[in-house]
Amino acid sequence: MSLSVSRRLAAATALAVAGLLAATSPAALAAPTAVAAAPTPPDIPLANVKAHLAQFSSIAAANGGNRAHGRSGYKASIDYVKGKLDAAGFTTTLQTFTSSGATGYNLIADWPGGDPNSVLMSGSHLDSVTAGAGINDNGSGSAAVLETALAVSRAGLQPTKHLRFGWWGAEELGLVGSKYYVNNLPAAEKAKISGYLNFDMIGSPNPGYFVYDDDPTIEQTFKNYYAGLGIPTEIETEGDGRSDHAPFKSAGIPVGGLFSGADYTKTAAQAQKWGGTSGRAFDACYHSSCDTTANINDTALDRNADAIAYAVWNLGAATPVPPGPSFENTADVNIPDSPGAAVTSPINVSGVTGNAPATTKVDVNIVHTYRGDLVINLIAPDGTAYLLKNSSSDSAANVIATYTVNASSEVANGVWKLQVKDVGAQDVGYINSWKITF
Repeated sequence: MSLSVSRRLAAATALAVAGLLAATSPAALAAPTAVAAAPTPPDIPLANVKAHLAQFSSIAAANGGNRAHGRSGYKASIDYVKGKLDAAGFTTTLQTFTSSGATGYNLIADWPGGDPNSVLMSGSHLDSVTAGAGINDNGSGSAAVLETALAVSRAGLQPTKHLRFGWWGAEELGLVGSKYYVNNLPAAEKAKISGYLNFDMIGSPNPGYFVYDDDPTIEQTFKNYYAGLGIPTEIETEGDGRSDHAPFKSAGIPVGGLFSGADYTKTAAQAQKWGGTSGRAFDACYHSSCDTTANINDTALDRNADAIAYAVWNLGAATPVPPGPSFENTADVNIPDSPGAAVTSPINVSGVTGNAPATTKVDVNIVHTYRGDLVINLIAPDGTAYLLKNSSSDSAANVIATYTVNASSEVANGVWKLQVKDVGAQDVGYINSWKITF
């Protein structure tokens, strides 16, 4: 797709100004930050998670059969979780609110350390409906988040991000607790939350493996975990807007999470890939008195608990390391309008031992009136092309971006080239600079 002639002329008039801005852009000048692999995530013991569920079941039995908002069973559940976290070295905060004439409670637990301006938060609702003990909904998520937090303590984890965990009250009355928490956070504190992970019903007896698709990085993290197990996932749709991630998402905070299904019916195709019974609800005891410790699929609970730890370790605990050597070419190279040949800008790399890393960084600064027309490749010394950007209908100007390339099969030393071709007519521009970091 191309600009109209009049739009092209207007854009061309501003090209010199755009070039100055692009050349001094912080994004163009900032050195990339390399990130080492996170410490190995632990296996979360299923027995420990089930022990917490047994405690929730006992609490419900001793308090009228449920753990609902405003009932003694809910406060006893909060006290149980808080006691475990306090003993493990967390800083806990009990937040109160009022709903339906009763006092409600959120529990927030902060692990010491990590960047206070980049908070990774994981949470679940702790309340049940009045009909029963709520062991899958949502003792399962609450127990798994609790055990993951305790695993952080056991590991003495020193994360890059600040880790925070939350247990929400009155979710069953309309996400009351989580809404209260988010709405009462100052704007500066909301801005510090880099991601919120939600876990609501992760041990359904006829389970599916559903992943939230709200944030691509968080979504891919969970997909990577399940891909490692050889288990296909599906996008979670049944709980959209119905669980505690919704207030965070509404506040502009990236969210993600896992879900094993509620009262939707498992299809034949889902039963074929996941097992279980088609034509039956994922959780036939959803919001019922039969949501007891017998209403849990151990395999799903175990996998999802391990997935929580995998996400917390990978999203929150990677250790930054200094970037490797960088090489830059700041000479302008004009990009001919289509039809025209591709142009290249070379960089001669020397003094680097061995192959390029799997996380080779390529910073690109191109001034152009219609970046949708541009196809950009990184050309290795042996001539192998790595596609950085394809043409698209993106009508904005300029390309100021950092790309990550797995060039681990390439010897680092030699002449690397940035290759750019304009595949659409009526647009002008030039390569302003580019940099490769090993």
